[in-house]
Amino acid sequence: MADNRVVVYAGPGQVAIENTEFPKLEIPREVSQGLGIKQAAPHAVILKLVTTNICGSDQHMVRGRTTAPVGQSLGHEITGEIVEIGEDVLFHQVGDICSVPFNIACGRCRMCNEGKTGICLNVNPARAGAAYGYVDMGGWVGGQAEYVMIPFADFNLLKFPDRDAALEKILDLTMLSDIFPTGYHGAVTAGVTTGSTVYVAGAGPVGLAAAYSAQLLGASRVIVGDMNADRLAQAASFGCDIADLSTGDSLTDIVADLLGEPEVDAAVDAVGFEARGHGAGAGEAPATVLNDVMGIARAGASLGIPGLYVTGDPGAVDEAAKIGQIGVRLGLGWAKSHTLVTGQCPVKKYNRQLMNLILADKAHIAKAVNATAISLDDAPLGYAQFDQGAAQKFVIDPHGMVRA
Repeated sequence: MADNRVVVYAGPGQVAIENTEFPKLEIPREVSQGLGIKQAAPHAVILKLVTTNICGSDQHMVRGRTTAPVGQSLGHEITGEIVEIGEDVLFHQVGDICSVPFNIACGRCRMCNEGKTGICLNVNPARAGAAYGYVDMGGWVGGQAEYVMIPFADFNLLKFPDRDAALEKILDLTMLSDIFPTGYHGAVTAGVTTGSTVYVAGAGPVGLAAAYSAQLLGASRVIVGDMNADRLAQAASFGCDIADLSTGDSLTDIVADLLGEPEVDAAVDAVGFEARGHGAGAGEAPATVLNDVMGIARAGASLGIPGLYVTGDPGAVDEAAKIGQIGVRLGLGWAKSHTLVTGQCPVKKYNRQLMNLILADKAHIAKAVNATAISLDDAPLGYAQFDQGAAQKFVIDPHGMVRA
């Protein structure tokens, strides 16, 4: 069949589109050899990408803030049409359009059986958990491409029940691979429920998804904090209160002015390790957001932390932060009996229910995150604009199926 094209990391601040081989029904050699399992993958399918999104997690690699090597393929937010199927795949067929959880899971190990699909034990010899197109995540080829291989397809794929209905709502459904479940997970693990007051740190796509999810869960007030005026305006566009941290004002004071009290019932960190201090021109301070959310969350609250923290950051502000050791005020969280929930979202825990909301016209996540379709050739431009703070979620459309 035809060759494939895939987006790759080409050095700090740069991405490129490279020609590569059409995918095979095989798992990566490093996974096969490292775990002592067969490389042949009759349990897999090949997808023709319908949509594949640019994620803030990808940006960490592209900025040179991880140990990703030049040539690392990119893309873990995948929605596609099955064009080839392995002989052991029982419940999917060619032509199905499916959402793919960004976390790769075997469906057979202890973690998968416990529903913890973000930390599957059989997909990455280096650590628990794997993802497409990400450093230290098993060597799986990324999905910002024309075609991609998906292993353990019966377990991993979420089939859309009606092709025409799916294509009509594809800009919403494409968010099921990562940011909608991840934002929802952040809100759920923060304990958001009917009437909650909520603070979400970060107005990027995951933060906006978390804020939108908090509204779906019944929050009475949702405050979104950021220093980017356009992204704050996007949060305000669907009813969030905003905390403009570029002013340098105390977050506690901002919350008190908005709510009449200086604390919230639940808080979400959707920023992660590249956090900055408050105020115009503030420098990087990786523990800022975690300390902020502990400071304003009431005693006994839960803190959802979908924001990414890494164990290797060559561009960190100090030697400790280069290995993920940052100045978190754990004593404050301990004193307030906070629960901190970290790690990859187990996408399969939420994606089917969120799909049903979208198909029933009860969730409009694409509008909330300002989804914007671009071509595969425009991926480098999308990365550049996203890195400059565009209040958009860029959706790559490799085959023109969105625009059609």
